[in-house]
Amino acid sequence: MTPKVSIIMGSTSDLKIMEGAAAFLDEMEIPYEINALSAHRTPELVAEFARNAAARGIKVIIAGAGGAAHLPGVIAATTVLPVIGVPVKSSNSVDGWDSILSILQMPSGIPVATVALDGARNAAILAVQIIATGEPAVAAKLTAFKADLAGKIEKANRELAEVKRPFKTN
Repeated sequence: MTPKVSIIMGSTSDLKIMEGAAAFLDEMEIPYEINALSAHRTPELVAEFARNAAARGIKVIIAGAGGAAHLPGVIAATTVLPVIGVPVKSSNSVDGWDSILSILQMPSGIPVATVALDGARNAAILAVQIIATGEPAVAAKLTAFKADLAGKIEKANRELAEVKRPFKTN
């Protein structure tokens, strides 16, 4: 099975967050790989990974990093594949803002799609949406997923309708 998505993290301490992406890809039956690469400790390996990812069949890269969070940007600078950055609130983060801004504020020409702090699941959803543009079977799975989300809200509103309060009007 050839991976379509590569989940990369700056260190395995980010795994507890990045597992959210893996879980959604499992749910959608999208093959993926998970690796730790550091923009600061292994810059040559990061560049080699990014240069070779498309040739290996990767369609989207999800890169999570905390602190200075240069990993998504370094990867985006070295590949033409879409890169989705996940800012991670790590032990050396300034409330996660350093990670968010490092990933979000990329220079013109080197975009990184950025999700919320610790938002690995949304990164995987976006990756699957990108893949679905060329794969109808994947698009059908996403359609069912979105319908399920809508169904949960409809159920919640039915339950809320049963709640009785003195001044509640619906």
